Amino acid sequence: MGVKHTHEVETKNVAAGVDTTIQVLISAQEGPNFALRKFSMKSGGGMPRHTNTVEHEQYVLGGRARIGIGEQTYEVQNGDVVFIPEGVVHFYENTGDEDFEFLCVIPNKPDVIQIVDEASC
Repeated sequence: MGVKHTHEVETKNVAAGVDTTIQVLISAQEGPNFALRKFSMKSGGGMPRHTNTVEHEQYVLGGRARIGIGEQTYEVQNGDVVFIPEGVVHFYENTGDEDFEFLCVIPNKPDVIQIVDEASC
């Protein structure tokens, strides 16, 4: 795989997300060290509070969202860069009228995703 277009990559619904899709642009089988994913959230969509066992490096392509990382909440938009350390609780809420889209790079390591129950916080 040298070059491909995003239209050639399958879009899947994110199981725990609301109106959220993912495209794995560069998979762990294609890149030796990192995977590259593109997430899209419709207006009002998002992902619940959860943890991952791998860090996330993200670049916002468009739209607006509220992202919680640990105890902090951020308003992000096109051009913002986000870092989420491994094991830290985080969430996403599209707060705009347009799709919120971002690229997400993760290391090629096993990733266990755990949804965090609001009542247990």
